[in-house]
Amino acid sequence: MASTPDPHLVTLVHAEGCHLCESARRVLESVRLEVPFDLEEVDITGDAELEGRFRERIPVVLVDGQEAFTYFVHPDGLRRRLAA
Repeated sequence: MASTPDPHLVTLVHAEGCHLCESARRVLESVRLEVPFDLEEVDITGDAELEGRFRERIPVVLVDGQEAFTYFVHPDGLRRRLAA
């Protein structure tokens, strides 16, 4: 019996009040309706280490722990990453 592969983990690194982050979230939710994946959100607000690492580049989207997108999430690019 073949096992079903685990779904990909997509991580959205964001901050409150970030309009680009809201746009990225909408794209992720839209693609998620077509291609299931686990979604994790990481709010960098108030975390000095995360702020230093990501603040100038948010939103940042990682697929299975690897950085895939910054600033904008391209739906077709995300679908290709998830199909790989």
